[in-house]
Amino acid sequence: MSDFFQGLTRFRRGPWELLASVLIAVGVVMLMQPLVLWAYTYSFIVTLTGTVMFIVVSHFPD
Repeated sequence: MSDFFQGLTRFRRGPWELLASVLIAVGVVMLMQPLVLWAYTYSFIVTLTGTVMFIVVSHFPD
């Protein structure tokens, strides 16, 4: 777990790509759930943020 946070602070690709992937997955789950309106409302923003973040961090060093 410590390596994960060190990778985040040093702007390494692996931890940031994992975080972006988690954001994309959370956004898709928010989109498909039928109960909570605010989650559905913000699902596109969360998915878009994760996608743009993934594109940006793919240029970070390994």
